[in-house]
This record gives sequence, C-alpha cells and structure tokens, in this order.
Amino acid sequence: MNVLLCSINTLKRLYDISAVEVGQHFYWQIGGFLVHAQVLITSWVVIAILLVSAFLVIRNLQTIPAFGQNFFEYVLEFIRDVSKTQIGEEYGPWVPFIGTLFLFIFVSNWSGALFPWKIIQLPHGELAAPTNDINTTVALALLTSVAYFYAGLSKKGLAYFSKYIQPTPILLPINILEDFTKPLSLSFQLFGNILADELVVVVLVSLVPLVVPIPVMFLGLFTSGIQALIFATLATAYIGESIEGHH
Repeated sequence: MNVLLCSINTLKRLYDISAVEVGQHFYWQIGGFLVHAQVLITSWVVIAILLVSAFLVIRNLQTIPAFGQNFFEYVLEFIRDVSKTQIGEEYGPWVPFIGTLFLFIFVSNWSGALFPWKIIQLPHGELAAPTNDINTTVALALLTSVAYFYAGLSKKGLAYFSKYIQPTPILLPINILEDFTKPLSLSFQLFGNILADELVVVVLVSLVPLVVPIPVMFLGLFTSGIQALIFATLATAYIGESIEGHH
C-alpha cells in the first residue's frame, strides 16, 4: 500500500512538472511598463549560457582546436554557410545577426525542453522557454523586419521602395501586405510550433504512462533545433531578397 501511494505521489509530481499554465504571467513594473518577468528571467539565463560558453572557448584559442573550440568553429561555419547560401557574396556583415538569432532560439528551445523550469515556483505563471511567449517571437520577427528594411535601404537608398510598384503599380497593395506578413508568419510559426510541442507532451502524460511521452520529449529536442534553423534561414532569405531587390 505504501509503495502504491509513493508511486502515485511520484507520478503526480511528474504530472505537475509537465503541466502548462495558460494565460497567467508574473509581472514586473519597470518604469511605466509591465513586463513578463518569467520571460526576462529565462532570457537572461539563455544569454548567460551563451556568453559563458563563448568566454570559455575564446579565452584559450588553439591553432589545433580542442573539442569546445572545434564545436564552436563548426557552428560558426554552419551559420556562415546558411548566410552565404541565402544572401550571396555580401553575407559577411550579416553573420553576427543571423548567428545571434539562431543561437538564441536554439538554446531557448532546448532550455525549455531540458531544464525543469516548473520546479521553481512563482507567485503567478511559470518559467518556460523564452520562445514559449508570443512577445519574444514577435520581438525576434520585428528585429528581422528591421534588418530586412535596413539591408535594402543601405544598398539602394530610397530607390529601394521602387520594388513596391514592380512589375506594375497595380501590385502596390499586395507588395506592401507581403512585407507586413513576413514578420507575422515568422512569429506565429515559431511560437505555434514550440507551444504545440509542449501541449503534445502534456496530453500524452495525462493519457498514457511516461514511457511513451519521454521519447516524444526527445523528439521535441530535434524539432526545437529545426525551428531555430527554419527561423534563421527564413530571416536570411528575407535579407538576401531585400539586397537583391526581387521577390
């Protein structure tokens, strides 16, 4: 009987950890603004992970790279390849921006899948991956939109806006609408996939034993990385399109 009660309590704790709270947030007031504190906390953790990892690698660079340096050089080469493929020969200045987007989203997604955030109790809401908040994905999409317009304006000046009346002025509303829908689609694509992955795990934990949800959680790690790659690739493609000046 005691063993059965212990097992039930253990499963209950695991269920509580896997639960998702919808519509609840822990707010901080900064100046005259209310901000989602849980998103700031987890974002700071992700940024700290990236900064500490980079510092540990670059403090002792070797001509023949060790494991950590070799891994980071591989990641940098991968980001450069993505940027060069989508933008072309002018990809160089955009590698830091694309790399920052990719690494932040990748580490954010993995932190949500690997870290037991829900063990840390908050007065309201719960800790989760930064990308699990629509405000984060919208901010990342708006940054991409700003970079998109900056790339076109810096390359062509005000002549950049002539693309909106090509090949015919009749398409002006459609071309303007297209530029507004790009950040919207980026935001909802990233947010929707991350939230859907968490909801799938919660439903499976509710319906079946843990032996089934655990492999799904590992699959979530793979899809989280894919989402980071998709976002970074689309952002790079939009910037490349803006520089080239065609749709």
